[in-house]
Amino acid sequence: MNNFQYYNPVRIVFGEGQIKKLSDLVPTDARVLITYGGGSAQRTGTLDEVKDALSANGNREVFEFGGIEPNPEFVTLLKAADMVNEHNIDFLLAVGGGSVIDGSKFVALVASMTEENGTVSREQAWDALTSYCKNVDSAVDLGAVLTIPATGSEMNSGGVVNYSERQAKLPFGNPLAFPKFSILDPTKTLTLPERQVMNGVADAFVHVMEQYLTYPVNAKVQDAFAESLLKILIEEGPAVKKDPENMETRKNIMWTATMALNGLIGTGVPQDWTTHMVGHELTSLHAIDHARTLTIVLPSVMRELKDSKKEKLLQYARNVWNITDTNQDDDAIIETAIAYTENFFRDLGLPVSLEDVDLTESAIDPIIKQLEAHKMVELGEHGTNDLDVSRRILERAVTSKAS
Repeated sequence: MNNFQYYNPVRIVFGEGQIKKLSDLVPTDARVLITYGGGSAQRTGTLDEVKDALSANGNREVFEFGGIEPNPEFVTLLKAADMVNEHNIDFLLAVGGGSVIDGSKFVALVASMTEENGTVSREQAWDALTSYCKNVDSAVDLGAVLTIPATGSEMNSGGVVNYSERQAKLPFGNPLAFPKFSILDPTKTLTLPERQVMNGVADAFVHVMEQYLTYPVNAKVQDAFAESLLKILIEEGPAVKKDPENMETRKNIMWTATMALNGLIGTGVPQDWTTHMVGHELTSLHAIDHARTLTIVLPSVMRELKDSKKEKLLQYARNVWNITDTNQDDDAIIETAIAYTENFFRDLGLPVSLEDVDLTESAIDPIIKQLEAHKMVELGEHGTNDLDVSRRILERAVTSKAS
């Protein structure tokens, strides 16, 4: 196991009816900006529930900013940051899924980057994003009410922002972006369309794989924890599809998605993230749901990199899928595990190839150009996944071997 430091200051408030705790969690004299997405928070009553809780005690002034996109747009987020300055906001409350929370983190980090007229400087904010926000040294305080379990953004300090004008979808991270708290009420997931629920299961699954499927460093705790999370998702994904009203299933999915990317299973181990970086370009160029880009790319990453990932692929086959057939050679065992993974995604109604989303081999060149433009040329746990490797991954992803 490699040396590591682990720090996570996020208070988690988990369970049914916990939004009422906002009255104790948000400072009583705060000027609060509630951020949310396309309107589901309003339609389902969650926004009213949040505002009622904030008004329960104290003298908070509450403002609203809606319309943060499923892939939060840079320009939209700067409008929210301008509103932070216009109203002297000192607390952001993100109500939604990972995109709303990611976007609100970015708002918190760039709100102080103002021009003389008081608006946020697009140039400074872009410079911050392209340097992953690592050098930002101040941020507005932030809390979250999670409605879509998927990204783990509610318990980490990172995020992703899309900038359509530049065809860029870029990650960022800064310890100042940790939420002060996150409320996880699994009842809020009952109103989600099945597509979003399945996307969330897949997103969490691939988050675990990016931190697990590399090479062994004898990190027994992290490996066992990661394998358990994967097995829970393999069990609960089909279960929630079959019985969407089952609250115990909803609870397990929500908490698993949080634990998949709160930093714990990634401590002391090498990490990959090739699937995500390639997937980001698919989203940016073709507006494909983030999770669905991951299920398209991951099987091909596993096949293309099976030699460098061989030991962990065999461990994955044995400990996650219980593949113990001694009559199979290593390559056959690995291919069986990959096929099981593809079929798991398919059972959830998710794509596993470019052709599943009506793309052909002609989509590959623009993706490679974008990876080069965004300096994604040394990907993977070894830093050896160059543009040629990414091209081969995408070529493998044109059609599916799943059956």
